[in-house]
Amino acid sequence: MYAAVRRYEGVTDPAEAGRRVAEGFVPLLRQVPGFVAYYWVDAGDGVMVSTSVFEDQAGAEESIQTATEFVRDNLASLLPNPPQVTAGQVVAAG
Repeated sequence: MYAAVRRYEGVTDPAEAGRRVAEGFVPLLRQVPGFVAYYWVDAGDGVMVSTSVFEDQAGAEESIQTATEFVRDNLASLLPNPPQVTAGQVVAAG
């Protein structure tokens, strides 16, 4: 498995961002080959973190591109800062 984590800071409206992600982004992500799981977390203080898990690196990389496009087209006003993106192979899971 392979995972991609994106950390967004300066989120202006976490509730609205969550709604848009749930209604618009999650359905797109589920169509990416190898999709396993997705989580969108409100960490408080204007920080939100997403975690995408895929069967392989190709799916995770496609999810990063899909997220970039979705944020640009649908969330730019709510997520004004570019995310910190970390991706890699899952070496332990529970």
